[in-house]
Amino acid sequence: PSTGFIIYAILVEESIGRLFLAGVLPGLLLTVLFMISIAIVTKINPKLGPPGEKSTMAQRGQSLVQAGPMLLIVLITIGGIYGGVFTPTEAAAVGAMLAFLLALFRRRVNQKSTSRVLLQTIRTTCLAFFILIGAHIFNPFMALTDIPSDLASLLLDANLPRTAIMLIIMLAYIVLGTFLEGFAMLVLTLPIIHPLIVELGYDPIWFGVVIVIVIEMGLISPPVGVNVFVVKGIAEDVPLREIFAGIIPFWIAMAVCLVILLAFPEIALFLPDTMIQSFD
Repeated sequence: PSTGFIIYAILVEESIGRLFLAGVLPGLLLTVLFMISIAIVTKINPKLGPPGEKSTMAQRGQSLVQAGPMLLIVLITIGGIYGGVFTPTEAAAVGAMLAFLLALFRRRVNQKSTSRVLLQTIRTTCLAFFILIGAHIFNPFMALTDIPSDLASLLLDANLPRTAIMLIIMLAYIVLGTFLEGFAMLVLTLPIIHPLIVELGYDPIWFGVVIVIVIEMGLISPPVGVNVFVVKGIAEDVPLREIFAGIIPFWIAMAVCLVILLAFPEIALFLPDTMIQSFD
């Protein structure tokens, strides 16, 4: 979700570092919920998760040694952002440099792999820039039309509880996610939704975490579910019906995570508030 956090932060002019911090505890919560979902599903139908071969301590140690350098790179880049050592842009440069040096050390760099990485980087960068260019054109237009303020007034005049309004917003994002790409949803909706969130008294940092989870839910929701077709393209022999069926436990886990975050927003706000205060 890191790219979603970055795009969200740029569009609503919030701190990328605070968003990353806000995503830590909800991410751990979601991991635990996924583990519980897997345990329940495999308990009901053991064939879905048959036990694998037992690994020896030597094999586990070897795996840890192989994964250690990449884990260290992640800790350096993310820890540098959290610790205020460098900005997210600088962290990306540091992470890319360290990953390249690691690939050189392991002798996995060749002309073909380098070209592939550069092309993928160009595509991703161009995508992000086109999204931001579109947002800078779209946002002033929305401000001129007064649609955000009119929508906020309409919902507030309806005398609905703010929790009900938030549930409506979440449902709308899930529906949009069935046929829209995640970044497109952010660009098209945030100029309308963000002022409403602020008017309702919700923290924009908390909403950033919530919206990233909701968008991911939409991208795996039937009848379309964009990411489902990505999985189908990789696992061509697996029917779509089975893929959608396999998604259900994880979709429920994400919904439970959202309910918990809605009831206890401090889960997302604790780390950014605590660490920012300590730095001050």
